[in-house]
Amino acid sequence: MSMFSLSAQAAPPETAPASLVASLEQIEAASNDQDIDGVMAFYADDFTNNDGFSYATLEATLPQLWERYDSLTYRVELQSWEEVDGGYVAETVTYIDGKQTIPRRVILESVIRSRQQFTGDKISSQEILSERNQLSSDIAAPEVVVILPERVQPADSYGFDAIVQEPLGERYLLGSALEEGTTPEDFFTPRPLDLELLSAGGLFKLGDAPESSDHLWVSGLLIRDDGLVVITRRLRVE
Repeated sequence: MSMFSLSAQAAPPETAPASLVASLEQIEAASNDQDIDGVMAFYADDFTNNDGFSYATLEATLPQLWERYDSLTYRVELQSWEEVDGGYVAETVTYIDGKQTIPRRVILESVIRSRQQFTGDKISSQEILSERNQLSSDIAAPEVVVILPERVQPADSYGFDAIVQEPLGERYLLGSALEEGTTPEDFFTPRPLDLELLSAGGLFKLGDAPESSDHLWVSGLLIRDDGLVVITRRLRVE
């Protein structure tokens, strides 16, 4: 069950009130400036989201993310909105592009679709609806197609395929798949990976969803002799 949902009366972004548009633009600008005080000014003290982030954990986590990259660019697009008592519910898509040179040269591409409850001009709650993240070497990263449902029911099995598009030829391909939670504790916790030599051109794994509602990050790491890619997708169990 979602924390909240837009009704059939949700309006298109071009009809959004100026105050809501201005808030989103200022959040985007503060994120691009890596201005933590400017970002947090738009979050209520009692902020919650479906991954368990609070005002305090979000304030602590964002600078840690920024420190990992030489540059990060944010772009926030309003998809729809609805007026509710005391504010608005807004569905947005956030695009994040980043570059890292140490310890290796990699590129981050992230697309996050979310729904925010604005009470006044502050976000009081948020639900992450979908998420796609890719971290790849800046040269010769394998081109990968990922097949994973966005949502499954509790206790269902699901398939995760990460298929390399180019023929391997004589090259070797190593890979590993990982399932983890989406809590603040999981955000920066390293996970051990057991790489295996892949006989086919990708990862093909079956997983079992938890027996209760949850969100998971499902990731695939693929390493070729000339590049690597890590792809993460959010799986909603509900």
